[in-house]
Formats: sequence, C-alpha cells, structure tokens
Amino acid sequence: MKRLLRGLIAGIICVALLAVGGVWGASLYYTSNLGSGCANCHEMAEFVNGAHASAHRGVNCVQCHENTLRMKLRHIRAHVAGDVPEAIRLRDVDALAMTASCQGCHEQEYASWHAGPHSATYRQIFTDPKQNTKQRLMDDCFRCHGMHFDGAIRDLVEPTEPQGPALRGPWRIMRAGFADQPTMPCVACHWIHCAGSPAAKPAQRISVAGPALDDSLAFFDRRERMHYAVAALSVPQLYDRDVSLKMSLDPRQALCYQCHAPRLPDAGTPAALHGWGPQAGSGDDRTPMGVHEGLSCFACHNGHSENARASCKTCHGKTSECGLDVEKMDTTYASASSRHNIHWVRCVDCHTHGVPRPRKQVAGDRMQVTEAGAGSGVTSASLPLSITIFAEHRGPQLRGKRF
Repeated sequence: MKRLLRGLIAGIICVALLAVGGVWGASLYYTSNLGSGCANCHEMAEFVNGAHASAHRGVNCVQCHENTLRMKLRHIRAHVAGDVPEAIRLRDVDALAMTASCQGCHEQEYASWHAGPHSATYRQIFTDPKQNTKQRLMDDCFRCHGMHFDGAIRDLVEPTEPQGPALRGPWRIMRAGFADQPTMPCVACHWIHCAGSPAAKPAQRISVAGPALDDSLAFFDRRERMHYAVAALSVPQLYDRDVSLKMSLDPRQALCYQCHAPRLPDAGTPAALHGWGPQAGSGDDRTPMGVHEGLSCFACHNGHSENARASCKTCHGKTSECGLDVEKMDTTYASASSRHNIHWVRCVDCHTHGVPRPRKQVAGDRMQVTEAGAGSGVTSASLPLSITIFAEHRGPQLRGKRF
C-alpha cells in the first residue's frame, strides 16, 4: 500500500513538473524572437505582424501583455473547447494592466498623464454627486469614459439608496477593483500595433503649430472595438453664431473632437431657427474663439497633462498688458467669472468701450491709432502691439459676448 502511495505521489510530482516545465518551455518558445512564436496560433498572426510593423517592433509581447500561468491555462482551455473567438479583443482588465506597462518606457508621459484630468478614475467620473444631479448615467458615457469597459452602465454602478424615477444617484462602483482605475488609459488614444517607425528624439524642438503626426495617435471606438487612426478622422467646421470660425489645420485635433465635441443647435434656439451650423462652445467643445481663434488645442495644452498654464509665456510676455502674471491668471473655462478663459477671451472683454482700429506702425513695438473704432470715444491712442495686432487680425468679427 505504501509503495502504491509513493508511486502515486511520484506520478503527481512528475506530472506537475512536466506541466510547469511545459508551460515555461512554451513561454520561452512563444516569446522568443519578439513573439514570432505567438503567430503559430492563427488568430494571433494578424496582431504579431502588426506589432512587428509598428513603432514597438523591438518590444517583446510579454513586456506589454499579461504572461501569467492563469492566462496561459485560459488560452489552452479556449483552444481545447473550441471556444476561440473570431476576433481577438483586449478585455477591460487587459487594457488597464497595459497602462502600468507603458510607464516602464514612457515615464515622463505617464507622469504627465497621471497628474492630468485624463487619468480620472471610475469613482471620480461615475460617482460624482454634482455631475449626477445634472446628467443621468447612460451607456453612452462609456464612449469617452471607460471605452474598454466590458458591460453596460448597470454592470458598473448600483444605487446606494432607493432611487426615484430620475435615477440621479448616489451611486457606488460595484465592479470589483475598478473604482480607482483610470477610465481613459493609454490605449484609449494610442494604437500600439499601428504601423509606424520607432520614435527618435528630434534634433530641435518641434513647433506646436504643425508637428509630424504621432503614428500611434488613434481613437478607440467602443462600438466597433477598434482604433481609428487620427489621419482617418476629421476636424469639424464650427460657427460662432452665423460666422464660420477659422479652424486650426493641426490634424491631431481630430482626436480631441471625438470627445470634446459640439452639438447641433437645440430646437427653438436662434441658432436652430436661423440654420446656423454647430456652435463652438456647445456640448463639450472648447474650440478657440476671439483672440485665440485658429489655434490648435496642442498650442496651449500639453498632450498628456493637459496643463495649459505654462504655455501662455510661449507667445506672451510674463506680465500681461494689465500687469498680471500670465502664469497665475485664471485661464480656465471652468470658472464662469474668469475674464481670461483662453478658449473664448476677446479683445472687447478688456476694451469694453470699443476696440481701437490700428492704422500704421510707429517706432518700437507700438502702433499709433489715428482713428478709433466706432463708439470707442477714443480719438488718438498709442497701444502695445500685442493688443492691436489682434484687432487688426479679426477686424469686424470682434463681436461682444459669446453666443
């Protein structure tokens, strides 16, 4: 009996060693040569070929993707059971796990993203009382916040108390482990397997006005479960009332507009009655108007942190014409009382009695105004070029308040 028991134990140990050795050997084989072995599973060939043609061609699959025993057993079970899907898609947990992997190579970008609003968590987005009182949660929220989430809104949150017909919360996150995970991970805006060349540090600073497109920039469409490269997206033509705005030619903005989008004029509004086009500043749109009209989002916003405060001194002096530190001015759209909202600030916000019309340039950096704008009450003035240049640029389109 003891001999039989010993034999049984020895057999179990041998099987376990073979299983562990087989899994380890298979891992070594499949991850060798930058993951070429993974392509032996026909459903993975497309992704391996894509990775080898991408900017990440020198990165091994397991540096970004999960490589645990549990994952391997799950794949084996799927093949044995014949349950291999026709299209391979990242699960929500896979997309979140990859974000931590990105940090290993892109430390500065990761730190900027983590310090900015695009790292907002599921708890911050979906359980915010102020937002929930204004707008009811719906599946369309996942279009921009949680685009990789596997499920509907009812699979993410549940009420903390009995709800009325408005269903305004309060809510709690019921999906385990998701409350403090980012709703917009790296793969929301970056297509890792997109064809492209490895990035190299440029010899000199690239102008914010027209940099080369990042090969990986793309929008992940939740409905189609695939990325759309920025080059395939478009920038809309927007209006300020009935006036067509000058739109920046920076193609990267097409990515921003997928979430920061305007809406068509609401029924019954003047814009709808007059047949004006999509209005800048409506919905979640932040298209620049006024003195910053025509600027790219990226002219002011850092691509990962979205912080725009330090960008003012790129074009302006450290101190504004009214003696304010441009890096300490309230330039955000979130403050309704701010007169310096960089998205919509206009000359008339400061020149409340009318904008003088520049006529000729005089010595130094000043312009002599010989004829004032209508209703200004100014007969002659000498204004800094940094003010008058905008008046000359926009001319008659310097209207009063934003519609």
